[in-house]
Amino acid sequence: MKKHKSIIIFLLKFFVTYFLLVSIYNTYLQKSQKKDNFYQTSSITAAVANQTVDVLSVFNYNVKAAQHDKEMSVKLIIEGKYTARVIEGCNSISLIILFVSFIVAFSGSLKATILFSILGSVFIYVVNVLRIAFLTVMIYKYPNQVGVLHDLIFPAIIYGTIFLLWVLWVNKFSNYKK
Repeated sequence: MKKHKSIIIFLLKFFVTYFLLVSIYNTYLQKSQKKDNFYQTSSITAAVANQTVDVLSVFNYNVKAAQHDKEMSVKLIIEGKYTARVIEGCNSISLIILFVSFIVAFSGSLKATILFSILGSVFIYVVNVLRIAFLTVMIYKYPNQVGVLHDLIFPAIIYGTIFLLWVLWVNKFSNYKK
């Protein structure tokens, strides 16, 4: 039992953190999304779409975000063409929850755990907005490559970022570092 104690503690910390954060997030989604007579995405999903518009505007793209009227998403319209959509799964919150749960499970000092969780979450959020902006432009320019872009390259960017942050955490800051 002693040799499995650290594994059990890791799993408990991970799952308790994960389920607590997912419960909070799901409560937020239930209160912020509407689909009665019209669709309204959560404010965080709308914010990600609007921040994507802001990024693309810096690069002189004529782009706007508009609530989709037939589904729970925000349309990204670039140069007058509906090019992409931002759904709840694109806003990075689910990935940030997974990231933070791992950091807590492999915790270091309280200060380091909190700081790395916050800074890492902000970094993931920013990378995600930049990733969506880049994806929108690439789909606009190369519409025949949407499958490769959306299903392979762009998940690799966000998951790769999270994996590298986890490696950095475990090797530099957690109590498990060598």
